[in-house]
Amino acid sequence: MKLLVFHIGADRYGLRLRDVVRVLPLVELKQLPLAPDTVAGLMDLHGGSVPVIDLCRAAGLPSGEDHFDTRIIIADYVTPEGAHHQLGLRAERVLGVQEVRDDLLLNSGVQAAPFLGQVASDGQGMLQLVELEHLLPAELRALLFQEADSTS
Repeated sequence: MKLLVFHIGADRYGLRLRDVVRVLPLVELKQLPLAPDTVAGLMDLHGGSVPVIDLCRAAGLPSGEDHFDTRIIIADYVTPEGAHHQLGLRAERVLGVQEVRDDLLLNSGVQAAPFLGQVASDGQGMLQLVELEHLLPAELRALLFQEADSTS
């Protein structure tokens, strides 16, 4: 499978390319007072608001520094009810696309965060999948997509 590979802190992670809509340079975000710490802010994408999650904060780490290759990944987030939403993910040091064979992916044996999935090893070390569908707890989903869900 093809993965978009990036860092969360010092470690490499991958997001299935099928979930990626586009990768954008880091832009200034509108801050959301009183929002949970994982919410980096809102970005304007062609006149629409897209919530952005800081993957470092979602993993329990401090927000990473802005590097020249820090990006916002626009993902197609599908709620458990099947609604599609654009969701921005602030990712450090985006490395590009990497092919990982399915048979090399193994269960990590550790469930530190619900959105972290299988792992694979290669010459650069371990790479862990980010399971997009498990990234947002129900309360955060309701907060981020409240207006969109109430109109559908």
